Amino acid sequence: MSTRTPTARKEGPRSKRGVILEASIERFGHDGFEFTKWASIADQVGIGQTALYHYFESKAHCLLTIMSLELERSLEQFKAATSAVEDDVARLEAAIESAYGLTEREALSARILLSHMDLLTTARVSEREEVERQRARTLVRAIEDEWTALVQQGMDSGAFAPRDARQTGQALLALIISVWRWYRPGGRQSLADISRFMSGACLRLVGPDPR
Repeated sequence: MSTRTPTARKEGPRSKRGVILEASIERFGHDGFEFTKWASIADQVGIGQTALYHYFESKAHCLLTIMSLELERSLEQFKAATSAVEDDVARLEAAIESAYGLTEREALSARILLSHMDLLTTARVSEREEVERQRARTLVRAIEDEWTALVQQGMDSGAFAPRDARQTGQALLALIISVWRWYRPGGRQSLADISRFMSGACLRLVGPDPR
């Protein structure tokens, strides 16, 4: 399992940005965004609330940053997992495996992202929040494009049933990310178990129409 900690930009040795993000992921993931007080993040990190605003102008700005970072991680991991695989079925299996090859912290980020996708639909008044929202929307489209291309290639080769490639790709994504609604670290099912189950489900989805 990986030990990645995504960062959107280089940080100085005294920067608290990464620590704030880690604390926010823990609180938002376990307690919920709505129930997390912004001041409690400052207390956990050990800085004043005024200093917190140096890095993020609001709790929503921090949330949108976490979401765009998670999307960026997902896109990079997808590309890394599928780039060296030539067989279309094996490429799909590699993509699914990469979707669940997460650390506990990354799983929390994925849960946060799924829970707050509605934030990406409406423009933000704050300029910094809007920058992160637009960045996240661009990454969502890039991820959808990658999955569409994977499906289309499989259809072109005859490995997958001929259907609407974008619709099929979006259906695969929806199935894969639905796990983050109920998955909890330490539960009865490990991510490896879930990955194997979802791999079978996704392969059936792209297979011949049973009708």
